[in-house]
Amino acid sequence: MSHPAYGQFREVAPFASVLLADNPSIMTLDGTNSWVLRAPGASASVVVDPGPHDTVHLAQLADAGAVELILVTHHHGDHTGGMAAFASRVRAPVRAFDPSWCLRGPALCDGETLEAGGLELRIMHTPGHTSDSISVAVQHDGASATLTGDTVLGRGTTVIAHPDGTLGEYLDSLRRLADCPQGTLVLPGHGPELPDLAATAHEYLAHREQRLDQVRAALAQLGPDASPREVVEVVYADVDPALWGPAEYSVRAQLEYLRG
Repeated sequence: MSHPAYGQFREVAPFASVLLADNPSIMTLDGTNSWVLRAPGASASVVVDPGPHDTVHLAQLADAGAVELILVTHHHGDHTGGMAAFASRVRAPVRAFDPSWCLRGPALCDGETLEAGGLELRIMHTPGHTSDSISVAVQHDGASATLTGDTVLGRGTTVIAHPDGTLGEYLDSLRRLADCPQGTLVLPGHGPELPDLAATAHEYLAHREQRLDQVRAALAQLGPDASPREVVEVVYADVDPALWGPAEYSVRAQLEYLRG
């Protein structure tokens, strides 16, 4: 079974399975990935990003077995819309970096190590897409994987949700992820898994530098006070205009970075 597979659990690693929500869109790609983490033989799991408030999706997650902890990678509704209903159904606490998104559990801290689902989970604060974005590193039986939420996607690139997200923080987060061990499996919030987090983070960094150069060139053409929309129409001229709206968020972040 390969991505995308709606309504079916798909094992990606011996300790990680994914259930893809049926909520495809420009912003969510094929839909939101809800991850179930559990070491072989463990009695309960960790669910990362329950997803939208889709009763069928949430019921399938709940039917997968006992849940001892729910984590959310960031606050966007396609990851958290079903969070409260799911937490109530499985009677598990929710933890997030932003305390306002926690239920019956404390806020997560950068560098914190959790033991749940028979696994050791290390929390990394990786802001940029949003200010509260986290990644979750998992190591088990010699294998390593990192859940990246929307910081690194399975295909395409991430929107900087300016002003909550900032490009400077995002570049710092990518540099941090680029230092992960080679061969670390990427378990993203959208899109298929990827084989090497460090390599992908380096590719993302190169892409961002290329975009910054394009924005600099657009400003040279349009003038230093050009609006984000004017820059989008130059830099993204070869892109479907339907994507210009999301692109404008990232351009706003790029302009703030360059003008800051």
